[in-house]
Amino acid sequence: MTMAMRIGAMAAAAAMLAAGGPATAAGNPASGKAAFARCVTCHAIAPGRNGIGPSLAGVVGRRAGALPGFAFSPAMKKSRFIWTPAALDKYLANPRTAVPGTKMAFAGVPKPADRANLIAYLATLKK
Repeated sequence: MTMAMRIGAMAAAAAMLAAGGPATAAGNPASGKAAFARCVTCHAIAPGRNGIGPSLAGVVGRRAGALPGFAFSPAMKKSRFIWTPAALDKYLANPRTAVPGTKMAFAGVPKPADRANLIAYLATLKK
């Protein structure tokens, strides 16, 4: 790779980050726990305790729309993806765009750093 190509790649990456690109950096779970305060209105973190939204205990690695005991929207049931950090990042950025027809009314978390922190916290929640 030539020096010009390296500089171009670095410039493109910097532009993506400045424009609010995906939350790819590892987040801070403590900051994510604080950010989760906006989620507790609808979501519990205890296994088996669903509210307006499903329990988020063990969400990282779980198949979307598959938690027993929660009435997911048909759109979420059909999505069939796995809640990886990348999938969570896309969904948390704008739930209604990521899964059209979702029941989640939350507008999303616009800042990539906030999403990364929230995802880092969610990864600490076990089943």
